Amino acid sequence: MPPAPPNDLFSLDLEGLTAAMAGWNEPAYRARQVMDWVYRRRVANPAEMSDLPRILRERLAEEFPGRPPSVARVQGAADTTRKYLFALADGRFVESVLIPASPALYGEPSDRRTLCVSTQVGCAYGCKFCASGLDGWTRNLSPGEIVAQLLAVENAAKEKVNNLVFMGMGEPLANYANLLRTIRILNAPWGVGLGARHITISTSGLAPQIETLAAEPLQVRLAVSLHGATDAVRNEIMPVNRRYPLAVLLAACEKFSRLRKQKITFEYILIAGVNDALDQARLLASHSRRLGAKINLIPYNTVEGLSWVRPPEAVQERFLSAVKAGGGLATLRREKGHDIDAACGQLRLQTERALRTGSDAPTQSV
Repeated sequence: MPPAPPNDLFSLDLEGLTAAMAGWNEPAYRARQVMDWVYRRRVANPAEMSDLPRILRERLAEEFPGRPPSVARVQGAADTTRKYLFALADGRFVESVLIPASPALYGEPSDRRTLCVSTQVGCAYGCKFCASGLDGWTRNLSPGEIVAQLLAVENAAKEKVNNLVFMGMGEPLANYANLLRTIRILNAPWGVGLGARHITISTSGLAPQIETLAAEPLQVRLAVSLHGATDAVRNEIMPVNRRYPLAVLLAACEKFSRLRKQKITFEYILIAGVNDALDQARLLASHSRRLGAKINLIPYNTVEGLSWVRPPEAVQERFLSAVKAGGGLATLRREKGHDIDAACGQLRLQTERALRTGSDAPTQSV
């Protein structure tokens, strides 16, 4: 689906807004004033931009009537992970998850705060273990709807996000044009000012888009949701593998690594009896060696309505040991937010289904 014309200020870049100002016979510096209100002062309503002429404020409100998503619910986990449910203007919902660092476990900086944001309402790729696509795909998010998730979380949490991952609801590379515009807004000094190397794009394996991304000048990082070291396993749980089988995907990843001179991360959710056998660990290590990729092992987060479960901790540890023995650079992450159903899509599904049936939606808790 081609990107819709931006109808909100959060979807505009400085160049586009400057061009709009020129068309309205306004001086170019007005565009920077507006961006200062939006990103420095975090004001989205033109009526509140007090140093702009009244006529310009009215014109902005008329031309860009869209409003950013609003926080509908917040869930807090014991480990201080926070899940934010956003209500969109069309009545749909998406989620973001703010994840604190765990320096004692992972050697992360103690002030690291990672935000996982959504890029689509639902998902069309139907990974069998994932909540995001259980009700199918509805639409792409605009750049403004993506950017606003970060701004709203920072405002609510009263702290800056310093690591952003496009790993919420949806397949980011299937919303490619809007994704790139979003990243430019996030990275720009007139925008959020987040360094590109602190931005990670996660994909289920859209090989052509990975190759296209490799040629982009933005130094963002890439994570590939592998979740299986053979076509047989990926075909079982990830339908995208039938279109882009493992050989095609790994070739695209190899091209990305070669052109960008960056390490790729393989995300690998451990699911009991599905992908946790030691032969998978050995092959995963082989793929890691070939690409010089890091491996992030994640025990499965239970999803209501799905039968998958995580392996016992002893199995997780054996899998990690086998990967390391095979030369793979791997970390086993004790996932965060398990007590608030932090797997992306669950809170949204519960809320939308409650609204359809008239039953009680999940309560807000922090």
